[in-house]
Amino acid sequence: MHNSTHIYRNGPVRRAILRGMAALSIAAMASIPFAGSASAQSLLDKIKNGETIRIGFASEVPWAYPGENNEPLGFVNAMAIDLLRKLGTTKVEPVLTEWGSLIPGLQAGRFDIITGGMFILPERCRNVLFTNPIVTSPDGLIVQKGNPKGVHSYEDLRAKGLTFVTGAGWSTVAIAKKVGIADDKIMQVAGMAEIVQAVKTGRAAAGAGDIFVITNIANKDNSVELADPYTSSMPPAYAGLAFAPNEQATVDAFNAALKDYLGSDEMMNSVTKYGFTKAMVPSGTISAAEACKG
Repeated sequence: MHNSTHIYRNGPVRRAILRGMAALSIAAMASIPFAGSASAQSLLDKIKNGETIRIGFASEVPWAYPGENNEPLGFVNAMAIDLLRKLGTTKVEPVLTEWGSLIPGLQAGRFDIITGGMFILPERCRNVLFTNPIVTSPDGLIVQKGNPKGVHSYEDLRAKGLTFVTGAGWSTVAIAKKVGIADDKIMQVAGMAEIVQAVKTGRAAAGAGDIFVITNIANKDNSVELADPYTSSMPPAYAGLAFAPNEQATVDAFNAALKDYLGSDEMMNSVTKYGFTKAMVPSGTISAAEACKG
């Protein structure tokens, strides 16, 4: 490598390279105005122009999930589609991804909006812009049928030295640590399917989840159930739609549309079939900024 680099320091080869670099620089400069005008269109402009908007979500029934023909189902997708229609477009392209890839996927431009029912947390607020809350939801614990370990709270898990399983990067990890569950007793996995599997096989005594997700699972799988009674350690949790950090104008437009939409008959007609109830509608006085404080 040392010999080859030495060749380029002097002589005709060096002059040829400099000429090429100059040509590239001129070409790049010439293309800048076009690139600028192409990227000037904001997401809000695209929505108002009726263009196709890509919505990103992980499969989390009943929040957001794909149908048989990949159509976007779930109550958060239903809300997002309603709001997009109000703002100007009826065209959406669903992009299914792993939960842990939602924020990186948004940052990489793989989709325009995260519609997967993402809870508004301080660490997430540093990477994305959230709308004001669209959902508030209680949590729960999923255990083996009959709850053989007698788990009814995070404190039970801590006191009995039992293993707790939850999703990597979920807010429940921080809650478990705050309660005092030892790090080596907190199993972090990819998602809900892995949580259920860990509980079923006895690798974990209990798994955390949104109450509607784990109720849906327990209703279909006789080997698991909800811990009942259950004492929550979670503060009120709020979910919103998430956007790239440079899309404040789009977030503002969604928030304006949310004022009349949230809890309306129109919204309830779209989401009731997914098990969404009025109790899940957050107070209109809670803002994204407040939820971001944790």
